[in-house]
Amino acid sequence: MADDNKNPFSKVKGKHISPSIIIAIIITALVVIMFFSSMFVVDQAEQAVITRFGAYYKTLGPGLQFKVPFIDRKFIVPGNKVVQTEQFGFKTTKSGVNNQYQNDITSESTMLTGDLNIVNVEWIIQYRIVDPRAWLFTVQEKTQTIRDISRSVINTLVGDRAILDVMGRERSNIESNAVEMMNKQFQNLGMGINVFAVKLQNIVPPSGVQDAFEDVNKAIQDMNRFINEGKESYNAEIPRAQGEADRQIQIAEGYASERVNRAKGDVARFNSVYEEYRKAPAITRQRLYLETMEEIFNTQAKDKKPSLIDGELDNVLPIKDLGKQ
Repeated sequence: MADDNKNPFSKVKGKHISPSIIIAIIITALVVIMFFSSMFVVDQAEQAVITRFGAYYKTLGPGLQFKVPFIDRKFIVPGNKVVQTEQFGFKTTKSGVNNQYQNDITSESTMLTGDLNIVNVEWIIQYRIVDPRAWLFTVQEKTQTIRDISRSVINTLVGDRAILDVMGRERSNIESNAVEMMNKQFQNLGMGINVFAVKLQNIVPPSGVQDAFEDVNKAIQDMNRFINEGKESYNAEIPRAQGEADRQIQIAEGYASERVNRAKGDVARFNSVYEEYRKAPAITRQRLYLETMEEIFNTQAKDKKPSLIDGELDNVLPIKDLGKQ
């Protein structure tokens, strides 16, 4: 008895925990674990693809979501408004390109143009994931596939054009055509992405011929400047000449109208005189004679040149100017 009193554990000897309590604890723990493992949060810029027994089940948007524990599996992908970027021929500090694809940046930017010149082209593509299911399960090497197709398209477009066109006026056409061609190939593969922008960065010839191309570009710029100056001069002179021509035409038209109106007036006056003459020929002849004499003497008075009139008054004869010494 003394030994039993000294052993502190002697009081619990013979007492056992009930199996039902143990089962209840285990079930409670499993329920708690399953409850918390079934919940997850999807960020605003993400989407969650749920698979059930390894097969696609559904796509969930942002917020608190649930899945069946140990049966469902979630895959988080960027949302359809998140811009993804791939860079080619260069890399920045915040590069979207994985290190395994950045080993040979120089080689991917070196291209052959349509006129057999070599040019270094740097560009970027921007795209969005529009179908998370296709993005996850269609292509395994997603980034490599995107880069390979992009390089193929840009090489094709650059190879169809001369180097000066690639460096100058054809840049925008290359960008727009590249977007269309890339999207067509990605749709054929069913990758679930949409390329919305291709931007060419630096387009330069190799360093050995850089100076020569700079001289060519300077000559092109000078040519364009001279053309613009010529067009400016043309636009300034042509309207002025056109205005002068219109003014001369208006003067001529005014003169023609004046002559026509004067002739019409003379005809009308002659007709009126003729009508009066028919009514009274003698009086009309007398009036015409007096008007003619008045006109003659008025002219002589202004010019101070005397005239000799014959005795029968049949005619007026000009004689030598008697006023001159």
